[in-house]
Amino acid sequence: MNRRENLKLLFTGSLASGFLFTGCGPEAPESTEIPHNPSIGEFGSYGRTPEEILYNENLKSQTFFTEEERRKLDILVDIIIPADDTSGSATQAGVPDFIEFMMKDIPTYQTPMRGGLLWLDHLSDEMFGAKFLEIDEGQRLQVIDEIAWPDKAKPENEGGVRFFNMLRNLTATGFFTSEEGFKDLGYVGNRPNAWDGVPEEVLAKHGLQNDPKYKDVYLDISTRGTIAQWDDEGNLIG
Repeated sequence: MNRRENLKLLFTGSLASGFLFTGCGPEAPESTEIPHNPSIGEFGSYGRTPEEILYNENLKSQTFFTEEERRKLDILVDIIIPADDTSGSATQAGVPDFIEFMMKDIPTYQTPMRGGLLWLDHLSDEMFGAKFLEIDEGQRLQVIDEIAWPDKAKPENEGGVRFFNMLRNLTATGFFTSEEGFKDLGYVGNRPNAWDGVPEEVLAKHGLQNDPKYKDVYLDISTRGTIAQWDDEGNLIG
């Protein structure tokens, strides 16, 4: 029995049902906490309880994906979010590490993820006579096109569509909670403002003006972190 027949048997039997056809949307985890994206920093310390830190350290000590699965994952997430002029790719943003963490933090992801990665070999073999990692970039895109568009996908690829939907959601979550994703969104977060004083026209309206003697001192934005000093007579020194 050749590989093609083995894969057909695998995915028409109970194992295929367990992998793909019970739905790729895992049940909601008991905790609603969103895991920290490893591309931003190490998992869990700030704002975490000792128990949570220990839990995260335990997850980090485990490995879910095999080397072959990880190679597939790297390719897939970069197909979903490639690098462009604004930001890096999903792999550059640390998305595979994020997904690795999610597999261990929410175990219900594991079976549909592992089954979906294996199913890609089945589809690649059907289309090109080789496993997903053995075909070229153009052929890989053709394989993904079969499952990336739910409304256009063939009924027999329904399980693959669910797998790819899950993977796409995880990839987007990992990417847009990373430094690269923030850059792509143009999000800069909370930053101190730069106040350069009351506008001259507003002061003039009330018959006031900035004291020319001190204007360049107390309205110099570059020294806003410097603590003001005064002499014994109440004059500003710097």
